[in-house]
Amino acid sequence: MRSDKAPRRMTARHGLWPRLVVAAIFVGALVAFFAFGGNDYLRLESVKRHRDALQAFVAMHYVPALLLAFLVYAAATAFSLPIAIVLSLTIGFLFGRWVGTALVVTAATIGAALLFVAARYLFADAARKRLGAVGERINAGFTENGFLYLLFLRLVPLFPFFLVNLAPAFTTIPLSTFVAATAVGIIPGTFVFVNLGQALGSIESLKGLVSPELIGSLLLLAMLALVPVIVRKIRSRQAAVRLSR
Repeated sequence: MRSDKAPRRMTARHGLWPRLVVAAIFVGALVAFFAFGGNDYLRLESVKRHRDALQAFVAMHYVPALLLAFLVYAAATAFSLPIAIVLSLTIGFLFGRWVGTALVVTAATIGAALLFVAARYLFADAARKRLGAVGERINAGFTENGFLYLLFLRLVPLFPFFLVNLAPAFTTIPLSTFVAATAVGIIPGTFVFVNLGQALGSIESLKGLVSPELIGSLLLLAMLALVPVIVRKIRSRQAAVRLSR
């Protein structure tokens, strides 16, 4: 019995250390961002103050600037840094609506996928075991229509982006489905903010950018994603009623 338990303890220890390292990287990135004043450098006022220098840098080093913007946005998404709107506005101002939207959608999708994989690796198995049968039912209901549910969550701007990155990690939804729904679902909102970035000089605050009209439009678009799910559920209930007769 002792010889059987010892390898298990060794395996548990070997599995624990990688998880601790991954968790330390994410916590360390957040602490470093705020400790070194990252939030101050990436405020709207700071970006507006340095917009001429940023434009000059992009004009002289366009491709390196694209790569740098991509890496910064992907990292900000992966580490859930609260600077996504300012970055989207800045990228729209520097690269235009079309290149900017493509850059942000790609970088945000990759960053979200990294956070999704990390959260699944660190917590998903333990969380599902703790929830037991309830967790299994939630998982089954979500994964059955995972793409459409996730598309709905992405389209509605009321749900925090980082939370929508984390929550599906506790289900068994495939990574490919997560990536596809994320890439498609963030396009409308991304385009809006990147397009607004072209008028960066006239934007005084981030508070008025998300208007009730914008939220309503995205919510209507999000509801379309649930139409196939609703139709499918209605048909399945009708079929069940017919069989019961």
